[in-house]
Amino acid sequence: MSNNNAILVLGAGQLGMAMLRHLAPRVNRIDGASLSVLLRPSAIASADPAKQQDLAELQGLHVAIIEGDLAAQSSAKLAATFSRYDTVISCTGFVGGPGVQRKIARAALDAGVKRFLPWQFGVDYDVIGRGSPQDLFDEQLDVRDMLRAQQATEWIIVSTGMFTSFLFEPDFGVVDLAANTVSALGSWDNAVTLTTADDIGALTTEILFAQPRISNRVVLVAGDTVTYREVADALDRLRPGKVTRREWSVAELKRQLAAEPQDTMRKYRAVFAEGRGVAWDRARTFNAERGIGVCGLEAWMRENLARPDQERPAAARGRISETLISE
Repeated sequence: MSNNNAILVLGAGQLGMAMLRHLAPRVNRIDGASLSVLLRPSAIASADPAKQQDLAELQGLHVAIIEGDLAAQSSAKLAATFSRYDTVISCTGFVGGPGVQRKIARAALDAGVKRFLPWQFGVDYDVIGRGSPQDLFDEQLDVRDMLRAQQATEWIIVSTGMFTSFLFEPDFGVVDLAANTVSALGSWDNAVTLTTADDIGALTTEILFAQPRISNRVVLVAGDTVTYREVADALDRLRPGKVTRREWSVAELKRQLAAEPQDTMRKYRAVFAEGRGVAWDRARTFNAERGIGVCGLEAWMRENLARPDQERPAAARGRISETLISE
């Protein structure tokens, strides 16, 4: 029988670890409650020092480690695991490949979990709609359709915009610190909503424990909403020398994508250039309504871009698969 206070987090990448760090103190104060994380066997057995450090931290947080493979296991097998939990929170991203998000959602519904938070910690897929340059987004809409078509399992979708650190990933191509260049996607007046992984973990925890209970809706959060011009201006203020500015039109980005249609970053650049569903007013967010402090763009930059010779932020280095894409 499912424990009413049993929470399972899927994945312990950048977002998963942030989620667990914020959930653990709350859960540990509740009698009979438990917090677990589902990890691949290879992650548990890894000799990588960073992975070992994360595992030690999880032990210190009293997080139980559950073995499982979201990509390899069947929906039925996952449902058997999920059925032991009241709440399942997916922090796994897209790296499992097409179909994995639908499989996870199907498993959560078949398991009869009371509450499910899918991997939707990103843009507003309803506004973007189907047929966008990033084909994986259609699967996110499939998941929303599955959740809205039933009533047995409560669901919450937390829309966060882009992970703040992802904006500074060289492979994404917007901010190139080494070349001191900023590239606007679509136009300099296009905006993007940004939220740090730590704030996503903190705000999702507040959403889960909010009273009155939040269920069956999309919740907007934001650390900041900025135009690409404001990004370039902030870099001019915080780093020596003026950045070189270039603008990529939607047409140009779609031509680039057509030349390499399987390139993930080109897909993302084209979506953000179109400007739909990728930014929202901070005043309409859960954190603004509740008066919860968050980390804005300049605060993040001051903390992570302190050294002018630093080519990429520490929070992003080696984490490209754990930001928008996660692990």
